[in-house]
Parts: sequence; C-alpha cells; structure tokens
Amino acid sequence: MNWENAKHHFKTITEHKLLVMKNCFRVGLFKQGLLHDLSKYSPAEFLTGVRYYQGTRSPNAAERDEKGYSTAWLHHKGRNKHHFEYWIDFSKASFGLVGCKMPVNYLVEMIMDRIAASRVYQGKNYNDGSAWEYYQREQPYLTGVMHPRTKEMLEYILLMLKNQGERKTFAYLRKLLRKGDY
Repeated sequence: MNWENAKHHFKTITEHKLLVMKNCFRVGLFKQGLLHDLSKYSPAEFLTGVRYYQGTRSPNAAERDEKGYSTAWLHHKGRNKHHFEYWIDFSKASFGLVGCKMPVNYLVEMIMDRIAASRVYQGKNYNDGSAWEYYQREQPYLTGVMHPRTKEMLEYILLMLKNQGERKTFAYLRKLLRKGDY
C-alpha cells in the first residue's frame, strides 16, 4: 500500500465528509450529516481510493478510466441513498431501467455532496457556480437515467446556488425539507 496516498486519500474523504456534515446541519439533516459517506472508509472503497488517488478528482474516475468500470463506485452507490443511481429500478411499464423520484432529504444531501466535492477538488478556485459547472460536464450522461422531477429540482437548486448564493439556497432547502416533498 502506498502510505502517502493513503494519508492524502483519508484527508480528502474526511474533509469532504466534514463539509457535507456541516452543510447538512445548516439545513437540519443531522443524522444524514453524521452518517454521510461512511462506506468510503470500508476496505472495498478505501483501498481503491488509495490505489487511484490523484488529489484533483475522484479516484473512482481513474479506476473507471483504467478498467472501464469502478468497483468502488458500484459499492458506494448501492449503499448511499444520496446518489440518484441508488434510485434506479426496473419498470415493467417501460421494459427497462428507470430513475425513481428521490425523497427530498436525499435530494438535499445530494446537493450538499456536490457542493463539498466541488470545494474539496477545486480548493481556492471554488465558487457558488462550481457545482453547476460540474453538473453541466456530467449532464449528458444523465439524460434518461435520473427521474425527470429529481433532475428538474437538482438543476433548479444548483442554478439557484450559482445565481443567488448559499444563504438563499440553504434557506430554500430548509423550506423544502419542512414541506417534505418537491
């Protein structure tokens, strides 16, 4: 094991987890903030993270580049409800896979996850538009997979963050959580 990569990867995922926790607490998601991404510390995810650590992007992307898939990502998305991929299921109506509408609490956690990932990987270059810009780069791969209403709300909230900032966006997220739906 590369101990230098292990140290840096541990620091990266812990910084990410703490940022998500802080932001989840700000909107009232205390339990989800505490439990966010604990699977990243499991051997199935952590060892892959160490092996493919780069510091500027997810190690899962590097593993995917090498193998064509990421074992760590497959493990992660199946255990963490804040990823829309967790909510993909079979549909007899369409004879295929469809995205299910995410519950509002997991949609909000997904927003916090994207903000934290952008902050960690962009460092001092982060701004309120960073999560939107990252989404724009990955968006072509999401078409037809994410539930339409979840996708619509994700885009609405990320654009709100970009155009109106964290304070107004987090206030809106607190209202959504009190309402219990979107």
